[in-house]
Amino acid sequence: MMDERELLVLGLLMVQSQHGYQINDFIEKNMGRVSDMKKATAYSLLKRLDKAGYVAVTVEQEGNRPPRQVYAITAEGEAHFLALLRKSLGAMENLTPQGDISIMFMDHLPVDEVISQLEKRLSKVKDYIETLRTVPPHCHNVGIDLSIKHRITLLECDERWLNETIAALQDGTIRFDGQ
Repeated sequence: MMDERELLVLGLLMVQSQHGYQINDFIEKNMGRVSDMKKATAYSLLKRLDKAGYVAVTVEQEGNRPPRQVYAITAEGEAHFLALLRKSLGAMENLTPQGDISIMFMDHLPVDEVISQLEKRLSKVKDYIETLRTVPPHCHNVGIDLSIKHRITLLECDERWLNETIAALQDGTIRFDGQ
């Protein structure tokens, strides 16, 4: 399993050299839409990429502002980025979505409670879909737009499954053992 956070940071640096604040600003503004990476992780990753020779660090100072480190991707970093990109685009992992383990054992709860919990989950899925739909188009990078559309499509599938499952539980089409 590859760590796509490295691909994200190198991809941001492929666009332009940036200081850590710019990278973290992107992550913060797009939190949950692009990655769940934390600021501390980004800085740690930048240090590791620098040590590996994938990024070069220079210090920049403007006026009276404190000096800041600017990160630029190196030729080795570009080659590494392209290798990671190819690997990730062609990859498929069999992941267990969050909540699937609880679905396996939901028949241990009363059906009304299961319906209530699934309705809470459905509400969160709908809210997240709406949040993603508010992301403005990225006119300079169609890949970001496609990534957002992919997430929306997956969430819409989850929404459909939740609606069908809740309806089947409510009308008795799905019955737990012992009901």
